[in-house]
Amino acid sequence: MFMLGNFLMAVAKLINFALGAYIWVVIARAVITWVNADPYNPIVRFLHQVTDPLLARIRRVVPIMGGLDLSPMILILIIVFLQSFLVPTLQQLAVSLQ
Repeated sequence: MFMLGNFLMAVAKLINFALGAYIWVVIARAVITWVNADPYNPIVRFLHQVTDPLLARIRRVVPIMGGLDLSPMILILIIVFLQSFLVPTLQQLAVSLQ
């Protein structure tokens, strides 16, 4: 059981890191829409490829209102919720298994 607890703790830390990194990717994506970046730039293309699937799903539920796209903010709120709920839950489970 000790090894399973350590494994779950490592998974929780990895998920927390990935979610934190993805928040910065979403923020970068929002910023590039403000500056009208070159769509053929590899970094811009990467940001679009990584964020478009989730942002498109959110836009289906919450459409762009008056030129204001709230989908990046909603996605960040979802990620923060996951960091606040999922990660501590996994960490507590890991501690209970140690």
